[in-house]
Amino acid sequence: MDWQSESPDLWAFLESLHRGEILSGTVAAIERFGVFVSLDDGPDHPLFPGVGFITLPELSWQPVEAVTDVVEVGQRVSCEFLQFDTHNAEARLSLCALSPDPFRAFADSTAVGQTLRGTVVKVLPFGACVEVGNGVVGMVPFREAQGRPAAGLPEAFRVGDETSVVVTGIEPSRRRVFLSGPEDARRAGAVPLT
Repeated sequence: MDWQSESPDLWAFLESLHRGEILSGTVAAIERFGVFVSLDDGPDHPLFPGVGFITLPELSWQPVEAVTDVVEVGQRVSCEFLQFDTHNAEARLSLCALSPDPFRAFADSTAVGQTLRGTVVKVLPFGACVEVGNGVVGMVPFREAQGRPAAGLPEAFRVGDETSVVVTGIEPSRRRVFLSGPEDARRAGAVPLT
């Protein structure tokens, strides 16, 4: 569809938006792939329930199991404008951009070698996922991966168990945390901070 000629008011509105601008509106519809938002200052969309759209990763810094845990139809929201989706003629929005990023706070306040308490949230064939606070999840690898030595055994981890782990690496740009058990860190020569 040629949105520019078919819906010139919609196109002009979307072109006038700037990245980082804060937009307000009402949640118009929730779909399995995201959330439509009817923007306060925006025109109606000829096909969709709203001109604004929030993809699932932009709803929350935490993993979202059910969209209705974050928003409901009819709820008022303020979002950051990310980009103009010219294919669908909609404003791509971020709800989580307006709240502090727990991963950044974790990376800023945590050092390699630091011992933390966490809860095992998932056990995979290659490692255990341990939540170390505020939804930040790190990996205890069961076998060597990406130049990092194996740091645990599968039988040592069960979902729901609390455990002590040592931070062996933080990659803020990729939002990844590498962990090991305290015994593994001592063998590798890491000294936990107190």
